[in-house]
Amino acid sequence: MSRVPLAALDLVPISTGSSAAEALRNSIDLAQAAERLGYARYWFAEHHLNPGVAGTSPAVVLALTAGATSTIRIGSGAVQMGHRTALSTVEEFGLIDALYPGRLDLGLGRSAGRPKNAGGGPGDSKKPPAEAYRTENGLLIPKKFSFEHLLGSPRFALQKGLLQLPGAESQNYTEQVNDVLALLRGTYRNADGVEAHIVPGEGADVQVWILGSSGGESARVGGANGLRFAANYHVSPATVLEAAEGYRAAFEPSDDLAKPYVSVSADVVVADNEATARELAAGYGAWVRSIRTGAGAIQFPTPEEARAYTWTDAERDLVTDRIDTQFVGSAKQVADQLEQLQEATGADELIITTITHDHADRVRSYRLLAEEWARR
Repeated sequence: MSRVPLAALDLVPISTGSSAAEALRNSIDLAQAAERLGYARYWFAEHHLNPGVAGTSPAVVLALTAGATSTIRIGSGAVQMGHRTALSTVEEFGLIDALYPGRLDLGLGRSAGRPKNAGGGPGDSKKPPAEAYRTENGLLIPKKFSFEHLLGSPRFALQKGLLQLPGAESQNYTEQVNDVLALLRGTYRNADGVEAHIVPGEGADVQVWILGSSGGESARVGGANGLRFAANYHVSPATVLEAAEGYRAAFEPSDDLAKPYVSVSADVVVADNEATARELAAGYGAWVRSIRTGAGAIQFPTPEEARAYTWTDAERDLVTDRIDTQFVGSAKQVADQLEQLQEATGADELIITTITHDHADRVRSYRLLAEEWARR
């Protein structure tokens, strides 16, 4: 199974009692550790208005990390295109590629101000399963979680208002992806036939990825353009299979990719034994609850702080799918679950995201998993 690479996804989490500066230093240190441990790539997510997340600008953090590493691929997982333009995105990554060529992954996401005309594909309109179920090999596919209440939350409206200029409308995502590719290739023309050439940026050796949580527009645009695709088991575990299937069904070979390439993410905590790992993962539920209530990610709590929280039944329902699909245990236990995930999804690569309160525990989790994976 070691033939299936492991990658890392980092939100740059801030733990209680810590700071954004310390979180950034920790993430750079973890990227260096991931490089030594043989992880294939190291991605940064983009999130805004979250007290417990410092990763607000993937490009900025990537520029810092590029200088502190030398061989590992680094990238965005993902740039939120709902409030951005193709030009600004290619310019930012072109600048980094100018100094660190051939190492960048440009992951494009559809979130943050999704346009009204984004369109619904089979994955978008599919009704959520009435009950959780398991695949033939035993992978848990939980009941689908609805994110609609988040789209109507005051914080989401505030975020969109602060990220976008007054009166601005997000461009159609499929058009954005096409524009990004054209600008990178130097083939961009507007409706009047006027060319645009970006320096630096045009001709950059950047690997473009599409990230998606369903079999809808993201999966279709990724497949139709022959791009690599990342499906989110750790964010939307109920729809990971339809996302991968939708991408593969839409895939058309490109100059860069002859056949589909799917990476699947998983939330993981590894320790010397299951009891210790579950103790380290104790804060995960409260952290997910803060996100899914629309309040924004809190600073990641200690196990003691997490246990002190009193839960309601409604709050538990908000996080059940994420708790039940987090892989927690010894390196062998977690590696067994990752093999199960890979088999069920047909993933060509697995993306690991781990959050613990203490940085040393987080680094150790990645190390224990990498060592176990290399033995398989």
